[in-house]
Amino acid sequence: MKEWLFVMHQPDFLPYLGFFHRLMLADAYVVLDIVKISDRSRNWTNRDKIKTRNGEKWLTVGTVKYPRGTPINQIRLNSTDWRNDNLNLIKANYLKARYFNEIYPNIQELYNYECEYLYEFNMRSIMMLNELFGIQVEILYAHDLDVVGSKNELNVDILKKLDAKEYLSGIGARDFHNQQLFDEAGINVIWQDFKHPVYPQQFGEFIPYLSSIDMLFNCGIEESRRIMRELL
Repeated sequence: MKEWLFVMHQPDFLPYLGFFHRLMLADAYVVLDIVKISDRSRNWTNRDKIKTRNGEKWLTVGTVKYPRGTPINQIRLNSTDWRNDNLNLIKANYLKARYFNEIYPNIQELYNYECEYLYEFNMRSIMMLNELFGIQVEILYAHDLDVVGSKNELNVDILKKLDAKEYLSGIGARDFHNQQLFDEAGINVIWQDFKHPVYPQQFGEFIPYLSSIDMLFNCGIEESRRIMRELL
């Protein structure tokens, strides 16, 4: 029996294509919902970008104010009108996209989902995109694993709890990666090799690293799945 390949990442909102590239390669996705938010100005946990007539714009999930260092799974949604604001921004800029009618009902259903916490809403967005991309991956939550530590120590403890031997990491983790800890635990680290695809896009010159919904609106479900499979 082959070893399962694990991915770990925060439950970000409507993530970019590279996030789903890793899920397509993995057997299991461990949701790092216990990770603490350190800097709201730099994190992607409650926001991502779309392309508009006037360049890149943020879609932002409204949250109750929280102190620095709050775990993701303790951040609550607020009651402002961010849902309608987001839907109006999406509709205004993708209404003439070729596959608007195919994709927009899924977006509406997402925004109609009622929940209390940010991570619940984000996971709903991830599961929606998994379904649209045809991705099947086991989903586990760090809060269920009774783990300790932060950064490398936390990742290694999670993998040890799962008796994992193979870990697929995004290249963004290289800056704080401690290979010795993984070697000591007998865990093989594989680094993601993701090359962003170029696809038909509205409003001029191609912009990469947007929310995955950009490709879906422009290319549709079947073509988006084909493009993603070609990345494997």
